[in-house]
Amino acid sequence: MVVPSPAAKAAGLCRDLHKQLPEKVDGRGRTDPGPKSDLTAGWGDPAIILRCGVERPPEMLDPDVAKSDGVKVNGVAWLLQKRDDGSYVFTTGLRLAYVEVTLPKERTGDGLGPLTDFAAPIKKTIPKGVA
Repeated sequence: MVVPSPAAKAAGLCRDLHKQLPEKVDGRGRTDPGPKSDLTAGWGDPAIILRCGVERPPEMLDPDVAKSDGVKVNGVAWLLQKRDDGSYVFTTGLRLAYVEVTLPKERTGDGLGPLTDFAAPIKKTIPKGVA
Protein backbone atom coordinates (compact mmCIF):
# COMPACT_ATOMS: atom_id res chain seq x y z
CA MET A 1 0.00 0.00 0.00
CA VAL A 2 1.16 3.52 -0.77
CA VAL A 3 1.46 5.76 2.29
CA PRO A 4 0.45 9.37 1.50
CA SER A 5 3.03 12.15 1.88
CA PRO A 6 1.00 15.25 2.80
CA ALA A 7 2.29 18.68 3.78
CA ALA A 8 3.19 19.16 7.45
CA LYS A 9 -0.15 20.73 8.47
CA ALA A 10 -2.21 17.92 6.92
CA ALA A 11 0.16 15.30 8.35
CA GLY A 12 -0.42 16.70 11.85
CA LEU A 13 -4.19 16.54 11.37
CA CYS A 14 -3.85 12.96 10.12
CA ARG A 15 -1.83 11.96 13.19
CA ASP A 16 -4.62 13.44 15.37
CA LEU A 17 -7.19 11.44 13.38
CA HIS A 18 -5.15 8.24 13.74
CA LYS A 19 -5.37 8.51 17.54
CA GLN A 20 -9.18 8.80 17.33
CA LEU A 21 -9.89 5.98 14.87
CA PRO A 22 -12.19 3.23 16.13
CA GLU A 23 -11.00 -0.27 17.02
CA LYS A 24 -13.86 -1.69 14.95
CA VAL A 25 -15.42 -0.52 11.68
CA ASP A 26 -18.63 -2.12 10.50
CA GLY A 27 -18.10 -4.78 13.19
CA ARG A 28 -14.64 -5.71 11.90
CA GLY A 29 -11.47 -5.50 14.00
CA ARG A 30 -8.43 -3.38 13.26
CA THR A 31 -5.89 -4.91 10.84
CA ASP A 32 -3.52 -2.10 9.83
CA PRO A 33 -1.71 -2.69 6.55
CA GLY A 34 2.03 -2.43 6.12
CA PRO A 35 4.09 -0.39 6.17
CA LYS A 36 2.92 0.88 9.57
CA SER A 37 2.03 4.57 9.47
CA ASP A 38 -0.09 7.14 11.29
CA LEU A 39 -1.48 7.98 7.84
CA THR A 40 -3.05 4.56 7.16
CA ALA A 41 -5.34 2.09 8.92
CA GLY A 42 -7.36 -0.99 8.07
CA TRP A 43 -10.20 -3.14 9.37
CA GLY A 44 -11.20 -6.70 8.49
CA ASP A 45 -10.12 -9.06 5.71
CA PRO A 46 -10.35 -8.11 2.95
CA ALA A 47 -9.64 -4.80 4.62
CA ILE A 48 -11.49 -1.54 4.61
CA ILE A 49 -8.53 0.83 4.16
CA LEU A 50 -8.24 4.43 5.35
CA ARG A 51 -5.49 6.73 4.05
CA CYS A 52 -5.20 10.27 5.37
CA GLY A 53 -3.39 13.10 3.60
CA VAL A 54 -4.09 11.91 0.06
CA GLU A 55 -4.13 14.28 -2.90
CA ARG A 56 -7.43 15.90 -3.84
CA PRO A 57 -9.12 13.77 -6.53
CA PRO A 58 -9.33 15.73 -9.81
CA GLU A 59 -13.07 14.90 -9.94
CA MET A 60 -13.62 17.25 -6.99
CA LEU A 61 -12.81 20.17 -9.28
CA ASP A 62 -15.67 19.22 -11.62
CA PRO A 63 -18.87 20.57 -10.02
CA ASP A 64 -21.09 18.20 -12.01
CA VAL A 65 -19.19 15.11 -10.84
CA ALA A 66 -18.85 16.35 -7.26
CA LYS A 67 -22.61 16.96 -7.00
CA SER A 68 -23.74 13.75 -8.67
CA ASP A 69 -21.20 11.50 -6.97
CA GLY A 70 -21.21 13.16 -3.55
CA VAL A 71 -22.72 11.70 -0.39
CA LYS A 72 -23.02 13.05 3.11
CA VAL A 73 -22.78 10.69 6.07
CA ASN A 74 -23.33 12.04 9.59
CA GLY A 75 -22.12 15.52 8.63
CA VAL A 76 -19.08 14.46 6.58
CA ALA A 77 -19.13 15.02 2.81
CA TRP A 78 -17.56 12.31 0.62
CA LEU A 79 -16.85 11.97 -3.09
CA LEU A 80 -17.79 8.46 -4.24
CA GLN A 81 -15.78 6.72 -6.97
CA LYS A 82 -16.44 3.18 -8.21
CA ARG A 83 -13.38 1.29 -9.43
CA ASP A 84 -13.29 -1.25 -12.24
CA ASP A 85 -12.66 -4.08 -9.73
CA GLY A 86 -16.00 -3.41 -7.99
CA SER A 87 -14.50 -1.61 -5.00
CA TYR A 88 -15.47 1.91 -3.94
CA VAL A 89 -13.25 4.80 -2.93
CA PHE A 90 -14.68 7.59 -0.79
CA THR A 91 -12.70 10.82 -0.28
CA THR A 92 -13.69 13.56 2.15
CA GLY A 93 -14.35 17.01 0.77
CA LEU A 94 -14.34 20.43 2.40
CA ARG A 95 -11.83 19.42 5.10
CA LEU A 96 -8.27 20.65 5.74
CA ALA A 97 -6.88 17.18 4.92
CA TYR A 98 -8.27 14.65 2.46
CA VAL A 99 -9.21 11.28 3.94
CA GLU A 100 -9.72 8.34 1.59
CA VAL A 101 -11.60 5.16 2.51
CA THR A 102 -11.55 2.14 0.19
CA LEU A 103 -14.27 -0.47 0.52
CA PRO A 104 -13.29 -3.73 -1.19
CA LYS A 105 -15.89 -5.32 -3.46
CA GLU A 106 -16.69 -7.84 -0.72
CA ARG A 107 -17.71 -5.00 1.65
CA THR A 108 -19.81 -2.88 -0.71
CA GLY A 109 -23.02 -4.74 0.17
CA ASP A 110 -23.00 -2.92 3.51
CA GLY A 111 -23.71 0.38 1.72
CA LEU A 112 -22.41 3.46 3.50
CA GLY A 113 -22.43 1.77 6.92
CA PRO A 114 -18.65 1.76 7.33
CA LEU A 115 -18.49 5.53 6.76
CA THR A 116 -20.64 6.18 9.82
CA ASP A 117 -17.80 4.83 12.00
CA PHE A 118 -15.43 7.45 10.59
CA ALA A 119 -17.72 10.49 10.88
CA ALA A 120 -17.13 11.38 14.54
CA PRO A 121 -13.32 11.04 14.49
CA ILE A 122 -13.05 13.03 11.24
CA LYS A 123 -15.32 15.81 12.52
CA LYS A 124 -13.29 15.94 15.76
CA THR A 125 -9.82 16.10 14.19
CA ILE A 126 -10.01 17.40 10.59
CA PRO A 127 -11.53 20.91 10.54
CA LYS A 128 -13.78 22.07 7.74
CA GLY A 129 -12.12 24.10 5.02
CA VAL A 130 -10.41 23.58 1.70
CA ALA A 131 -7.07 21.78 1.73
